[in-house]
Amino acid sequence: MMAGGGIHWTALAVFAFFFVLVTVMGFGASRWMAGKQGTGEHLDEWGLGGRNFGTWITWFLVGGDFYTAYTVIAVPALVYAVGAYGFFALPYTILVYPIVFVIMPRLWRTAHQAGHVTAADVVYGRYGSRALELAVAATGVVATMPYIALQLVGMEVVIKALGLVGELPLAAAFVILALYTYAAGLRAPALIAFVKDLMIYIVVLVAVVLVPMKLGGYGHVFQVAGQAYAAKGGATGLTLKPAQFLPYASLALGSALAAFMYPHTLTGIFAARSADTIRKNAVFLPAYTVLLGLIALLGYMAYAAGISVKSNNDVVPALFGALFPEWFAGFAFAAIAIGALVPAAVMSIGAANLFTRNFWKAYVNPQVTPAGEAQVAKIVSLVVKFGALLCILFLPTQFALDLQLLGGLWILQTFPAVVFGLFFKWFRAPALLVGWAAGLGVGTWIAFADGVKPVHTYTLGGSSFTLYTGLVALALNIVVAVVVQLFTGSRTPRLREG
Repeated sequence: MMAGGGIHWTALAVFAFFFVLVTVMGFGASRWMAGKQGTGEHLDEWGLGGRNFGTWITWFLVGGDFYTAYTVIAVPALVYAVGAYGFFALPYTILVYPIVFVIMPRLWRTAHQAGHVTAADVVYGRYGSRALELAVAATGVVATMPYIALQLVGMEVVIKALGLVGELPLAAAFVILALYTYAAGLRAPALIAFVKDLMIYIVVLVAVVLVPMKLGGYGHVFQVAGQAYAAKGGATGLTLKPAQFLPYASLALGSALAAFMYPHTLTGIFAARSADTIRKNAVFLPAYTVLLGLIALLGYMAYAAGISVKSNNDVVPALFGALFPEWFAGFAFAAIAIGALVPAAVMSIGAANLFTRNFWKAYVNPQVTPAGEAQVAKIVSLVVKFGALLCILFLPTQFALDLQLLGGLWILQTFPAVVFGLFFKWFRAPALLVGWAAGLGVGTWIAFADGVKPVHTYTLGGSSFTLYTGLVALALNIVVAVVVQLFTGSRTPRLREG
């Protein structure tokens, strides 16, 4: 057990060992599965790993950047704070995989045939509109930045639990991440994801078996948690209240539609070897949902363990520190920290690919060489990571959290532009652009009016109902796009691929 203040040296030693291990792997990844062009001489190689990742590598990579350190920290923290409502992540990660199975192989095929690197490339290839391309690219970059910052929050929490103070350890960890991502590109997080996922599985499986044994069984865990929620009152509880059904369902659906619009998840898709690889992953990836459900239970276990924290984000580290020996706590903290490195790297690469292809090449240097593209992307990936680091060092954590909630709303508004053109040819760029602007503008206004909360309550005919703001904004987006298309004509310009 980790008791008292000061540095926990045993835990720190175990943490440092695994951190050094993945650092060595990160730098060594530059030679792993390298193509003839070299890992850093072409954007396909640096930013997409040579587009040659098979089923298992893709499974670990997509799982690694979808199930992040902040997920391991935030989901139990939300369950600890509000109870059953925090489990909305489970149906969301069940709904997302049929969407992946249907949409992503077709998106991959379009990108592969034309050499597209980003979703904005696909949009420009389909509609020939620089304005719509820029809208999709800018939305992706802006939505990704606070997501990277929240990976730092997850790392910051475990570093603090080790007894380390100050910002230097966090800054040092991210400098190392920046350097090996610069050197190896997408291959670094893809290789590290193997270690990260194995460690997370070990930690969670040990926790869900041993923690209840230490606390008197699951019956006792649920009893104590239920009593704690009853004492809190309000909407908290072991089960959902009727008024929570609709917001819970709309959050799950909206989050599922948004999940694979983010640059980091799409980067994992575009890096796959084939469309069949993506279909297989849509079948296998729900194994992570089982893991997520087990992780969420840690929020209930904290009550049975008598954990009391100033910040809900400290729940998981406090639970492991209280119930396990220092060496295992160090192992768990290392798993969470490495779980920040993988998605942060992929997110910065996804944002860098967008900037390079859809701003630099489109507006600054259309004649840039493939090697020049790779060099620009490398530099931008550094800038993005250090921007996220500065956000955490100098701005309140709540600011990053609020922006990330807005980021989900924003990225969801790119869904029509990215997806609709894959299945039918009716929409034209002006209609989709106006729809995007309407959804983004109205959704952002509603979110700010609610104090940047993800749901909004509407009153209609004396009845009130609560829905995820992002899903309402998406509905408005689609309706506006349809209306504009009807008024401007349904003639579709010839497809542009390349």
